Amino acid sequence: MFRRGQARRASLPADRGGDRAEMVRDDLANRGIKDKRVLAAMARVPREAFVPDHLKAYAYDDGPLPIGHGQTISQPYIVALMAEAAEVTPESTVMEVGTGSGYAAAVLAQIARRVCTIERNAALSEAAKARLASMGYGNIDVVTGDGSEGWPEAAPFDAIIAAAGAPEVPTPLKEQLARGGRLVIPVGPRGHQSLRRIRRTEEGFVDEDLGAVAFVPLIGRHGWSS
Repeated sequence: MFRRGQARRASLPADRGGDRAEMVRDDLANRGIKDKRVLAAMARVPREAFVPDHLKAYAYDDGPLPIGHGQTISQPYIVALMAEAAEVTPESTVMEVGTGSGYAAAVLAQIARRVCTIERNAALSEAAKARLASMGYGNIDVVTGDGSEGWPEAAPFDAIIAAAGAPEVPTPLKEQLARGGRLVIPVGPRGHQSLRRIRRTEEGFVDEDLGAVAFVPLIGRHGWSS
């Protein structure tokens, strides 16, 4: 059986809406993603616009793809899973750590009031900023910096999503959560982490393990050194 990218490699349609609908049905809804806002956002954002030209045929395969500078665009299921776990609503202000190509920020911006996204690699950050602006996203702020330190000037956040794995939960990210806010982040050794949801309550923090994942490392003061 061909994967979607292999099946359509020879001749890609100008409108990939059919591929997106198939992805949402088969790779998201059928695998347990239930949040209707998340499913609708994933159906609207053209993932092919966020991957390199030579990989556009594979844009709707359910797997990560390289975007240069040692980084990847996360697989669609993981993007949806993290957005659902973060419980993003139309009233939410969201911080994303690890902008990458800007794809997850675009998905979050379909749901949230405001998205603040941080990328440590200046080339990726500037490219994502230009791409998102050209696509008309007016509710996304992109900054270059150390995502492990968060964005204190814009805090507090209703939800924080980290698209890179840390050896432990960065304290600044926890501190920048609003009361009731949710931090979704991979935590553990390189290449093998558990996806954690940390919820801030009046009494402190509640930590949940959402399952095994594998992300690129979170490089920074409160992450990996290199």
